[in-house]
Amino acid sequence: MSSEPIADYALLSDCSSAALVSAAGSVDWLCFPRFDSPSVFGRLLGPDAGFWSIRPAGEYSTRRRYLDPTMVLETTHTTGEGSITVTDALVLGDGTRGHDLGAESPGTLLRQVSCTAGTVEIDVVFSPRPDYGLTKPEFRAADGGILVTTGNAVLLALSAAVTFEYSGGTAQSRLVLGAGEKCGFALQYQTRGSADPAFWSQPEIARRLADTVQCWSSWSRLHQNYRGPWQELIAGSGRVLQALSYFPTGAIVAAPTTSLPEVAGGTRNWDYRYTWIRDASMTLQALWVAACPDEAGKFFQFLATAAARQLASGEELQIMFGAGGERELPERELPHLPGWRSSSPVRVGNGAWDQRQLDVYGELLDAAATLPEYLAELAPETRRFLADAADAAASRWRSADHGIWEVRGEPRHYLHSKLMCWVAVDRAITLAELLQTPERIQRWEDAREQIAASIRTEGWSDTAKAYTQAYGSEDLDASALMLAIVGFLPADDPRLLATIEAIEQRLTDPRGLVYRYRVEDGFPGEEGSFLLCTFWLAHALALAGRTEHARAVFERAAGFATDLGLMSEEVAPNSSELLGNFPQAFSHIGLVNAAWAIRQAEDRAGYGA
Repeated sequence: MSSEPIADYALLSDCSSAALVSAAGSVDWLCFPRFDSPSVFGRLLGPDAGFWSIRPAGEYSTRRRYLDPTMVLETTHTTGEGSITVTDALVLGDGTRGHDLGAESPGTLLRQVSCTAGTVEIDVVFSPRPDYGLTKPEFRAADGGILVTTGNAVLLALSAAVTFEYSGGTAQSRLVLGAGEKCGFALQYQTRGSADPAFWSQPEIARRLADTVQCWSSWSRLHQNYRGPWQELIAGSGRVLQALSYFPTGAIVAAPTTSLPEVAGGTRNWDYRYTWIRDASMTLQALWVAACPDEAGKFFQFLATAAARQLASGEELQIMFGAGGERELPERELPHLPGWRSSSPVRVGNGAWDQRQLDVYGELLDAAATLPEYLAELAPETRRFLADAADAAASRWRSADHGIWEVRGEPRHYLHSKLMCWVAVDRAITLAELLQTPERIQRWEDAREQIAASIRTEGWSDTAKAYTQAYGSEDLDASALMLAIVGFLPADDPRLLATIEAIEQRLTDPRGLVYRYRVEDGFPGEEGSFLLCTFWLAHALALAGRTEHARAVFERAAGFATDLGLMSEEVAPNSSELLGNFPQAFSHIGLVNAAWAIRQAEDRAGYGA
């Protein structure tokens, strides 16, 4: 069973696919050629699902970092005899710079080992298992490396200047490097039916690694201009969001992994390698702060294009899409994989893809309101689609749905869903001139008033003394904090302040981290606290003018970033262990937006960090 702590992993990305590398030097997750493709290395979810390890032969200590400001990983292992540095990267397109980061990525994982002191014996174990570990490939030695085959098809090519021994679908080599010596490896994905690849020479491996560093550096110089509190955290989060983007379409996946659990040993294991409309507006706001409006505009264009076809045909707006805009994401289980720490089932696909979630209309319109300058450039049919989305919210807001948390039970009248329908019509009114739909304003204004009245009367619980999860419920839900964040209520509204206080007092763990809810949802086990929800609390406190308190809450959550600045979805209830798919875009988005809200609140108050 896979038991490596989730926090021990580093992310690599070429803006098409992703890999996770452990602190011990093992690539335990890699999907080619897309984020949602079957894994080539999957030991993250099962011991027999493949890995690629490069590490000293004896005992060693380790330190690691991203080469600043990039997503190229540098891991230094020190033994009693010397030190080596392993530099890992998913290669970017040759010569690409700035906004083109991710273009023409060749689907290649580079690993370069450099001896920096003494002499070190190094073990290389290469054990690919394509198709989530179901395929044990064969190896064919060639001049310049290894061809990895199944039947007559070449799946992978490993460029290497070392000799391997082969046994049971695994290739192993021990090499000895002295100070100043280097050895590089390049693992290339091979499209079925294409000619056998040309192996990369050692100088080519070194050149492409340096070029990938330059590409990331040029993107960061062009995009990352935030100056203020937590500058390094925000810059790192911006790079993570870029790393989770799929360059061919502009989609941003929620995470690069599937089935890392919300409860260790439990069944809350989902595939997050897709893009959610739910995340749209918060993602755009975070990209605006931590990256660049160009990336934000590309993401919005992807969402609008993917969703527009559905409303035009009278369908419900879908809540998530594949990175290429795919609509059907059927869920299945992989019983041959035991899961991380026996957390089963392992799932691929996501059964929530066809759920009804009314909040998506508000997310789209709020996203559009974040980037009004892009609306004028949109095609008339796209602007019409946004107006139709507001109409759909105005006509459907009274319906029950499955809510932001995608509860797999009966639909309910969730407060957050009603709130986001209010956001949809509110933002449409603001954007009416750009949408070229002044004739619809009265309809939207009427709906806005009706939804607001409903939320104020039916969303409030006198018993809980707070806005609650659903109409008629007394259960708290962290999504009620969005009442402040989307501007539904003024920051000094007594009921809003009471809700913030209730969530902080009654919906947090002993460390002050916020749960999303505590009501029974049909799944066994106690899930952890949500980092996103804790950042929401900090955000809401900042809007309420409680900046010192907001800072304390923010830093409490940010303290769970790993040594590389990566954040998971949850923190275990009885330890500081990270849980959930990793790294989690939503947590990084929450961090960026809360930090920005705190900075703005401090600026309004006349002081800064």
